[in-house]
Amino acid sequence: MEVTAAVEDGVALVTLNRPHRMNAVDDALRTRLIDTLAQCNRDPAVRVVVMTGAGARAFCAGQDLDEAAAMQWQQLVPWLERQRAMYQAVRDLDKPCVAAVRGVAAGAGFQLALCADWRIATPQSRWGQPEVKAGLASIVGSYLMTLHVGHTHNAQLSLSGELISGQRAFEIGLVTELHDDEVLMARAMERARQLAALPPTAMRLSSQRLRAMSQPGFDEACVAGIRAQLECYADGEPQRVMAAFLRKRDGDKANNGGETS
Repeated sequence: MEVTAAVEDGVALVTLNRPHRMNAVDDALRTRLIDTLAQCNRDPAVRVVVMTGAGARAFCAGQDLDEAAAMQWQQLVPWLERQRAMYQAVRDLDKPCVAAVRGVAAGAGFQLALCADWRIATPQSRWGQPEVKAGLASIVGSYLMTLHVGHTHNAQLSLSGELISGQRAFEIGLVTELHDDEVLMARAMERARQLAALPPTAMRLSSQRLRAMSQPGFDEACVAGIRAQLECYADGEPQRVMAAFLRKRDGDKANNGGETS
C-alpha cells in the first residue's frame, strides 16, 4: 500500500509508504494520498492529520523520475493537474496538518510539506526545490515558499536547486520545530494531540480562512507551472537530463549486482 493511515485519539497518522524509492511520488501514491486525505477530512473522528514518510531516508524525495521521464507532452497537462490535486488535498483539510520530516523532503515532497500547517523536522533532514537540476522550471514550489520566506531565500533555493539542512530550514522559517530523530514522531504526535484538543469549529474556520488567503496565488502558480513545464518539455531539457540520470542509476545498479544505495 503506497499510503497507509491509522487513527488514534483524534489523530490520523498518514504515511507515504514507498521506502524503497524514498517515498517518491508516482501515480499510485498520488491517487492514494488524495483519497486518504479526503477521507480524513470527512471523518469527524479525525481532528488532526500527521503526515510522514516510511523509513529513515526520506519524507518524500519528490516526483518519481521513471514516471516523469516517460511523460509525453500530450500527457503533461493532466499529469500536472493530478499533481496540483495532491497539493490541494493537503490544503483542503479543514483540520490542522502536521508534517513530520526525517531524511529528504525535495521537490514534490518539499511542496507537500509546505502545504502542511506545521512542519516538524530533524536538524539533519534535507529540504529543497531541485527542479531546475532536472530541467524543470521552479514555479509552484517557489510560490509556496513566498508563504514562508522572503525573496532572497526563495531565489537561492529555486535557482540553485540545492538542498539545505533542517537546521537551516528552521532558521529561515520553513520549519516550525526541530527535534532529534529518536523523538521526532513522539513530538509530532504530542503536537497533534495538543491541536486536536482545541475547539473544532474554531479550528475549521481558521483553516478555511488560511486557505482562502492564499488560494488565488496558488491557483495562478499552478496555471503558470503548466505553461512553464510545457515549454520545458517542448525544448526537451527534462527528457535529456532525466534520461542521463536514469542511465547512470541503472548502470550503477548493474555494477552493484542489482542493488543501489
